[in-house]
Amino acid sequence: MDLNEMLSYGFMQRALIGGSLIAILCSVLGVFLVLRRLSLIGDGLAHVTFGSVALTLLFRLQSVYMTLAVIPVVLASALGILKLAQKARIYGDAAIGMVSAIGIATGVLLASVAGGFNVDLFSYLFGNILSISSSELAIAAGLFVIVIAGVIMFYNELFASTFDEELAKSSGLDTDRINAVLVLLTALTVVLAMKVVGIMLISALLILPAVTALQVAKGFKAAIISAAAIGVGTVICGISVSFVLNLPTGATIVIINFVVFLLAFALRGLLRHS
Repeated sequence: MDLNEMLSYGFMQRALIGGSLIAILCSVLGVFLVLRRLSLIGDGLAHVTFGSVALTLLFRLQSVYMTLAVIPVVLASALGILKLAQKARIYGDAAIGMVSAIGIATGVLLASVAGGFNVDLFSYLFGNILSISSSELAIAAGLFVIVIAGVIMFYNELFASTFDEELAKSSGLDTDRINAVLVLLTALTVVLAMKVVGIMLISALLILPAVTALQVAKGFKAAIISAAAIGVGTVICGISVSFVLNLPTGATIVIINFVVFLLAFALRGLLRHS
């Protein structure tokens, strides 16, 4: 099958466009999260998404309404993680772990009440971007604009709090608000990414392009641009390979990301010793 034939399918066009939008969001936010050691927040919010999806399946909502219903739950959970870390004197990783455990437990209970795990739930667990609809693509495009606008609007504040939060706070920056902005943008991205790689693999899409870019990029902006390029390239490659070889799309994207990371790591080692 040649490239023109593959691109002639409407579902492939939607998958490539939607996957690219989501890859950019995950990669850009991933750089901030990795440098702030908050990369596992994606995994925690993914588990909350699992519980939310199970709830919407219990009420048999259509896919497009399911995405809209999940968003406020995940946004509230993201703020809950921050509040637990700030008010309950719980370290960030412990707060993520608590919310993650509650989310996955809720999902299992609701799935049991609904009669067990079905095909729809498995598609959200492990991703099925080839089935993305035009309405879901429109939602993805809308949320893409919102998240990118948020990053651009708060870029300087995010940059300052990422590299030295205490200095940023002493300079008068409201770091609590910036932290809230970051986790809310991440929550929106997690909801979008569940259709690409699935709930179980979302953290990989947030982490791998970012850590790969940090191996080779010189400078913060270069790392963000490199991460976005790596994210888009690996998603397009993963979708294409999975379609041709009939492999699970989400898992294929993650494996290709890992291979690219290994290559970048090896290149960094060669440059260091040259």
